[in-house]
Amino acid sequence: MWKEIALLVKKEALLEWRQKYAINGILLYVTSAVFIAYLSMGTGQGKLQVPIWNALYWIIILFSAVNAVAKSFVQEQQGRQLYYFMIASPEAIILSKTIYNTGLTLVLALLGYLVFSVVFGNPVADNSLFLLNLLLGAIGFSAALTMVSAIASKAGNNGTLMAILSFPVMIPILLMTIQVSKSAIDGLDRGISAEKILTLMAINAIVLATSYLLFPYLWRS
Repeated sequence: MWKEIALLVKKEALLEWRQKYAINGILLYVTSAVFIAYLSMGTGQGKLQVPIWNALYWIIILFSAVNAVAKSFVQEQQGRQLYYFMIASPEAIILSKTIYNTGLTLVLALLGYLVFSVVFGNPVADNSLFLLNLLLGAIGFSAALTMVSAIASKAGNNGTLMAILSFPVMIPILLMTIQVSKSAIDGLDRGISAEKILTLMAINAIVLATSYLLFPYLWRS
């Protein structure tokens, strides 16, 4: 199965490389959203307050992740899905999609962090904790959105359905990531964030396990 996963991840990367407009559009979305926020909030005279910096950052990353991951199954044609059904197991397909989307979301999060640091300044005191939080957030967002994208693709590629289904799943992940990043920005003792990190890891594990167990039944339909 791991050989199948490696080949499928490579396939996703090759398709993304050929269709550069997708990743370029998402990257442009991140940078333009930050720039528009900079112009509209008039921060040229000073830096953003920490709560506003934290909230604005995660809002932009969340919508960037939705735009990046939404196309996972929605863009797949029925003939291509039938081909995947014949050559790979459903477990390999869902895991490869999740791994690739995690990497893509993490790249977007790091790009947003870089742009935010340049435009609004970098108030983060504990970068290691902040980067760990980014990784866990990318895993959680990708796992949840990938599974929801698969469900939406079976319902006639209904984008509205994906937005409705993903919202309640994303809220606990988003709340945990915001709280941990706030602790990292303030430079608080890592023990304070240990429980939240464990909670975030548990949520990610539940979402991943649910996707792994339920996707084969969805795929057969």
